[in-house]
Amino acid sequence: MIRGLVRFVDQRSGGAPFVRKALRYVFPDHWSFLLGEVALYCFMLLVATGVYLTLFFDDSRSATTYHGPYEPLDGATVSRAYASVLHLSFQVKAGLLMRQTHHWAANLFIAAIVLHMLRVFFTGAFRKPRDLIYLLGLGMLFSAFLEGYLGYSLVDDLLSGMGLAIGYSVAMSIPVVGAYLAMLIWGGPFPGSADFWPRMYIAHVLILPLVIATLLALHLTLVAARHHTQFRESPRTTERQVVGVPTFPGQAPRSIGLMLAVFAVLFLLGGLVQINPVWLWGPYHVGDATNGAQPDWYLGWLIGGLRLMPGFDVTIGHYTLIPNPFWGGVAFPLAVLLVLALWPWAERKVAGDDAFHNLLERPRDNPWRTALGAAFVTWVFLIFVSGSGDRIDVWLGIDYVAQVWVYRIAALVLPVAVFFVTRRVCRELVAWEVLRRDMPGS
Repeated sequence: MIRGLVRFVDQRSGGAPFVRKALRYVFPDHWSFLLGEVALYCFMLLVATGVYLTLFFDDSRSATTYHGPYEPLDGATVSRAYASVLHLSFQVKAGLLMRQTHHWAANLFIAAIVLHMLRVFFTGAFRKPRDLIYLLGLGMLFSAFLEGYLGYSLVDDLLSGMGLAIGYSVAMSIPVVGAYLAMLIWGGPFPGSADFWPRMYIAHVLILPLVIATLLALHLTLVAARHHTQFRESPRTTERQVVGVPTFPGQAPRSIGLMLAVFAVLFLLGGLVQINPVWLWGPYHVGDATNGAQPDWYLGWLIGGLRLMPGFDVTIGHYTLIPNPFWGGVAFPLAVLLVLALWPWAERKVAGDDAFHNLLERPRDNPWRTALGAAFVTWVFLIFVSGSGDRIDVWLGIDYVAQVWVYRIAALVLPVAVFFVTRRVCRELVAWEVLRRDMPGS
């Protein structure tokens, strides 16, 4: 019966050669390559749970009176968006499970992309001919940042309002065009016009998912066209050899098992671990604020950038040319994006290496890249940690102002120290490996 079905499909589609080639496609046999698959499966679950959530969410900010099972807010005036989230969380069957699973999947999706990008960078997988694949992954990462920010901003709780207020201030800080840009996006002074919420909703549920899906499809297509990179199996391994496991019966069952494991872990997190309890934050009012409502982890580096910048504006007479939020909210993330985007061409130019590369390097084999990368990651990580300074003050009682100064100094000193230590360690590891190889009897 199976042979007959295959014959029927092949006679009408001519797909047998393609299927045969796909089943013989070879995947590298190393755990680090599964990070990209984890991100893929997180995105699939995000789409599935997101479709479920759209059936119950109301994107309107028009006022309504809440009457529901959550008694502390009974009789409170809230927006329809916030009321629909409370209804989804407490009254819709599996609503809270789906909402929290969706939120956890977003966090893991970005974490998997970040770890995957680190693996790509430190092993040199971005080198020619895969620099375009690297750029597509980078675009996917920054699109996911914006998608996540819009996702938790839709709820219209206290965290959402504070986050949107910060975003509005950052947009306003862009020289010359900032006020026009903020007016274009928000439709008026903060909190914006009635049309802002539906536009943000469409961007979150349609436009950005399509952008990410397109980038993901192009990324995977180019990976398949150029084939995966691989680690050197032996000194005799060349750039022209492909080593690994075939799609079937090697990679496919393993990948399906990973998909089911990712789904299982995310649903367990959604059912057992609370995340973003909007009923505790309450509806947003301009005069309310609390440091208990914190943005998701992947925005910590942007919050840290805003907090670490000294309080100064660039002014000419009585005219403010560059407001303070611009440095941490616009210049800092743009600098990170440009460094990451231009790195493949900068390294190729400095190293004079214009060859095609299918074999990966171990981090120790390229001490300069590894040291610079470690220093850059340290710099961003310190700024990321500084974004939680207010919570550290609350939890540990460490003065917030003192923390800011410690992080400012550390962000200038520690990356330099990490660069020299990492470069020295890489060189010593390579020297020790050469020594062992040259020892008699080795």
